[in-house]
Amino acid sequence: MREKLFAWLESSGFTVTPFIGSILILLVILVTALVIHILLHQGILRFMETYAKQSQRWWHAAFFRHKLFTRLALTLQAVILLTQARIWLDTGSPALPVVETFLYLLVLLFSLLSLFSTLDTVEDLLLNSPQGKRLPVRGIFQSIKLAAFMLALIYAISLLIGKSPAILLSGLGAMTAVLLLVFKDPILGLVAGIQLSANNMLAVGDWLEMPKYNADGDVIDINLTTVKVRNWDKTITTIPTYALISDSFKNWRGMTESGGRRIKRSINIDATSVKFLDEKDLAQLRKAQLLSDYIENKVAEIQRYNEENNCDPASPVNGRRLTNLGTFRAYVTAYLKANPNINPTMTQMVRQLQPGPDGIPLEVYAFTASTAWLVYEGVQADIFDHIFAVLPEFGLRVYQAPSGYDVRHALYQVGNQTAAALENAAQAVSSPPAIAADHGPDAAR
Repeated sequence: MREKLFAWLESSGFTVTPFIGSILILLVILVTALVIHILLHQGILRFMETYAKQSQRWWHAAFFRHKLFTRLALTLQAVILLTQARIWLDTGSPALPVVETFLYLLVLLFSLLSLFSTLDTVEDLLLNSPQGKRLPVRGIFQSIKLAAFMLALIYAISLLIGKSPAILLSGLGAMTAVLLLVFKDPILGLVAGIQLSANNMLAVGDWLEMPKYNADGDVIDINLTTVKVRNWDKTITTIPTYALISDSFKNWRGMTESGGRRIKRSINIDATSVKFLDEKDLAQLRKAQLLSDYIENKVAEIQRYNEENNCDPASPVNGRRLTNLGTFRAYVTAYLKANPNINPTMTQMVRQLQPGPDGIPLEVYAFTASTAWLVYEGVQADIFDHIFAVLPEFGLRVYQAPSGYDVRHALYQVGNQTAAALENAAQAVSSPPAIAADHGPDAAR
């Protein structure tokens, strides 16, 4: 090709010296490179990017977000330049090895960058799919990037020193211990990422709780060496990836996928307010729609039992009777079943816990129909608002330790009573009872 160009120029009347020939070859290479660059970047790539921006499909823009096609075009340009150098330069030219080495390094660099862009693009595509969100793709791709960078570095060094890459790779065996020490965290993170993915233990978007690292929030990133958690106070906690394998943590994904969030809260009932229900109490509680059937069935059952066992109703200790606490427990159970915000397919229970100095704990155990935090807190608060408000209807009291107001009120009452007693005593002293006058012996009769 070079000889044909020079022969054509000489036939046209131009004298081609070695210096002029070198300048002409350089100009041909530069002009060709410039034309290809304008054609690719100002023509094809600009048209593709404009089409991607106008497209309604999000994955079209993902290919341009990380400059994938730009780097591929640069790689192609470097390959074309390398081909031109081999075409236009003599095989025995001393400049050819230098130019080839430089262009080989350019091809290697742009190929490595293209690989990085390809991995970043694939990562974006996977993170927008339900299956990809469950995989630690960032950690895996970072491992691939690290391995590709090391191989590219070894190949670049071999090009510069003119030795085979196999020689450098064989020398790495003696540096294995050093490499393991330097890349300990990436290696452990890679192994941990594979285990997390294989066992489906953690994914981006999961609610993670790990008290050892003060982590309690959503997982926002899983990479080669760390896992980032955005806590509920909007702080970021960074956890080593391998710590998720060596230490225990709580993943709330199961709660989210189950469709229900647990309510497990109790109120303390004053034990002195527990009593048997009399007819007046039953008549009042029969007005409650949730309790009417329960009371009728329970009263009939208790009456039948007492008659069969000849129980004397004159004493409260004989036979069976309804209590206000048991009836209240039945009411709360019926209230939970009738509540549309409670998941009917999961466990619902109202139970007594071990009584203590703070009264009788009555625990509500149920699951909300929504796992959203705000909805859950609202449903739970509504349930206990109703429980506290309806409790006096059953003759029950909530146990509450005396507050400062209670102490001051009691002292105020005692002070008022003491002041009244002192005032009465003072009046009695100041006004003694009148004594009858002595009118002789007959007056005493």
